Amino acid sequence: MTRFEPVIGLEVHAELLTQSKMFCGCAVVDPTFAEPNSSVCEICTGMPGTLPVINQRAVEFALRVALALNCSIAETSVFARKNYFYPDLPKGFQISQYDLPLATNGWIEIQDASGAPSTKRVRIRRVHLEEDTGKLLHHEQHSLVDYNRSGVPLLEIVSEPDLLSVYQARQYSLALRSLLRYLEVNSGDLQKGVLRFEANVSVRPTGSEELGTRTEIKNLNSFRALSRAVEYEIDRQTALLRSGKPVVQNTVGWDEGRQVTVPQRSKEEAHDYRYLPEPDLPPLHVEAAWVDRVRAALPELPAAKRSRFMTEYGLSAYAAGVLTADRPVADYYEAAVESAVESENETLPLKIANWLSSDLFGLLNEADIEIDQSNVTSEALVRLVSMVENGRISAASGKTVLEVLFKEGGSPESIVEERGLAQLEDQASIRPIVDQVLSDNPDQLAEYLAGKAALSEWFLGQIMRATQGKADPAAARAELDAALLDLDEIQSSR
Repeated sequence: MTRFEPVIGLEVHAELLTQSKMFCGCAVVDPTFAEPNSSVCEICTGMPGTLPVINQRAVEFALRVALALNCSIAETSVFARKNYFYPDLPKGFQISQYDLPLATNGWIEIQDASGAPSTKRVRIRRVHLEEDTGKLLHHEQHSLVDYNRSGVPLLEIVSEPDLLSVYQARQYSLALRSLLRYLEVNSGDLQKGVLRFEANVSVRPTGSEELGTRTEIKNLNSFRALSRAVEYEIDRQTALLRSGKPVVQNTVGWDEGRQVTVPQRSKEEAHDYRYLPEPDLPPLHVEAAWVDRVRAALPELPAAKRSRFMTEYGLSAYAAGVLTADRPVADYYEAAVESAVESENETLPLKIANWLSSDLFGLLNEADIEIDQSNVTSEALVRLVSMVENGRISAASGKTVLEVLFKEGGSPESIVEERGLAQLEDQASIRPIVDQVLSDNPDQLAEYLAGKAALSEWFLGQIMRATQGKADPAAARAELDAALLDLDEIQSSR
């Protein structure tokens, strides 16, 4: 049986975090709260006789992304009219870039395969600016349109067909989202539609260099939808080819309810859009000095930060990837490590990483909030981890303290004191509890003295339970061993 492999290219549309729209002065508003059609004007609704003006801030944001993606910046780029009519595009065309885009020939590296240490370089074909469309709201017998989004600056990032699996497509989209958030040009909030994916999918016989007939899956607004839609389309096309049927090039949508792709229209080619230079906008000239200023102001990017965390803090590739995926998390972790710089415990950066990526992340996910909204400051987390590491409180008590910090804030020291969570270490405190546990369990003690040595661990568990986890395990073990030895000697002497 012929084996097939997928070939995937992604087009990513990212709304830019400017205060005003791409070609007019209308404010960019949050669609969650703004009244429909409350931020529109003659320009963004395409009234006759109006003239667009290029948003300089949007160009600067686009330059940030293009440089971070290792692209070549065009000294001169041109806006064009992309002609097609939908109700959400009142002009009858979209102002975009085609023949001469802002940037070309870039790349980004992603993880090659799940668990693999190797990376894969994905080529970026082009990065260009355009304007977003309005939003259609469909009802049973009619549709409504909200033009608040019409004209919002939109950045389109087009990859080459270098992605060869669903996993790679997901990793690529995650890497781009992380990059956009690091650059502070896009919030990455997929639920609000500010970041959308379109996947070009084809399959070919494994080992072939020739591309198959592709379909384009439009407007995917979650990583889950992206993964499932691409996987479905790969399976569908593979089944067609194995049955001797052709794949028809067209545009499809993803039906989330039925978990299938559905045809929308035949696939347009460039000539179908009747591109022509935008007559109301001059060519965009980007001076080299401007590019240099933007490049110099770029922050440390995710890949570089991930590599540095591995080198400086001894983190694994996985841990470093988790902690650098979002810039606020990376900043939080680094602030925590810096506040622990005077500690003599060289493993503290690793311990902080573990507490952050497991326990604190779990609380953040449950509450559905970001790390910069948390009551747990980086300094408080360090003090808490240090208290566990130096034996002042047990790991179980540490988790309790973290939960209280998360809900109420405050300091870990005061929570430990108020709730009596300090670990018992001295003999005077632990030995009476050991003696009581042995006295309360005569049957198990008799079995131990008769040779069932494994019961020692059971006794230790009972001691930890009796102290509500506050006994230092090493100290409790020492006192238990001493008590059992005394009893064993007494029994032997009889």
